[in-house]
Amino acid sequence: MAMWNPWRGCKKFSEGCRFCYIHKGDIKRGVNTADIVKTKDFTKPVERLKNGNYKMKSGLVYLCFSTDFLIEDADCWRDECWKMIKERSDCHFLFLTKRICRFTDCIPKDWGDGYDNVSVGCTIENQETADKRLSIFKDLPIKHKLITAQPLIENIQIEEYLEGIESVTVGGEYDTNSRPLYYDWVLNIREQCIRKNVDFDFRQCATNFVKDGKTYKLRYGDLCKQARLANINYRANNGK
Repeated sequence: MAMWNPWRGCKKFSEGCRFCYIHKGDIKRGVNTADIVKTKDFTKPVERLKNGNYKMKSGLVYLCFSTDFLIEDADCWRDECWKMIKERSDCHFLFLTKRICRFTDCIPKDWGDGYDNVSVGCTIENQETADKRLSIFKDLPIKHKLITAQPLIENIQIEEYLEGIESVTVGGEYDTNSRPLYYDWVLNIREQCIRKNVDFDFRQCATNFVKDGKTYKLRYGDLCKQARLANINYRANNGK
């Protein structure tokens, strides 16, 4: 697994961005997150060693996990990234986006029905964003589609959008003042995924996590641990 951030910086886009850890970290470092700039890793996928082999190994590549691959400020750089993605057919690139409304304006001319080595995750946080973004997402030409409900800030229904989705990931918010994540909401989405035979992953709890009517204040290091201990991840049947 590798990480590739060809640019850094982002801009808050919706309610799910309220306590964004990228913005909080930049404030501590005195960095303006709204400045979208190329990084030294821009050409990382195609850089080579002296023997001619690629420096970045084959396998899964998390793309733009500290920004948004479809952000407007990167329009002038994205075509070059698509060329590198196509060249590295031995890698599988995965990116998440809140800006799925921009997708058709951001794909390369030879996209067709999608690149085999690209997975796109549509990020949602409440019913409003689920309905707005997933109604677009369901009709887009993408080979591998994922949904990420993180941070989940209210109970949502997404079953009608699960056709053609490979997996759904759910997680809470990390912040002292984070909005609560109710375990019942997580289980609700899990049941929707089971009915549609879609993979489900409970990625992390929230700082303020509510289960059986009791609110738990969790430390950062326990968010993913407690989600794993819940042992509720679901793997779809191969014959779906």
